[in-house]
Amino acid sequence: MRLTKQTNYAVRMLMYCAVNGETLSRVPEIAKAYGVSELFLFKILQPLTKAKLVETVRGRNGGVRLARPAADITLFDVVRVTEDSFAMAECFEAGEIDCPLVDSCGLNAALRKALNAFFEVLQQYTIDDLVKARPHIGLLLGLETELAAKPLAPAPVQVSPLPAA
Repeated sequence: MRLTKQTNYAVRMLMYCAVNGETLSRVPEIAKAYGVSELFLFKILQPLTKAKLVETVRGRNGGVRLARPAADITLFDVVRVTEDSFAMAECFEAGEIDCPLVDSCGLNAALRKALNAFFEVLQQYTIDDLVKARPHIGLLLGLETELAAKPLAPAPVQVSPLPAA
């Protein structure tokens, strides 16, 4: 099975929003970070908003942010709303099928089992898991500066000599 570009960039958009936290993310900034068109991202935003994975804020200072915590959004949640079809073979599609074995074929059962296993794995991973797997993702997306991405060493403590008695 091959996921569409829409699903790929939907996951990326959610990762961007997760890294950005409560700060509203602007579609032009997300598009620039990933090198993709704004129009394409706006198209992806519609099913994500409808599924309540993201929320949008309109207006001059508007943008997009996650509608719920990144730890509560699974990859299955994203795939379910961004993919049009999970037909792995003609047998999965609705309508007339020319195969005489359609109701008694082992291929159909095997593919259905494989698809269900695929969905089970996707349910085990969240947007938060993907973000945490890359410690410098904020830097890579241009959301953090190199200085902000590195933990600062504690300032040295200066000790004054005790006065002589």
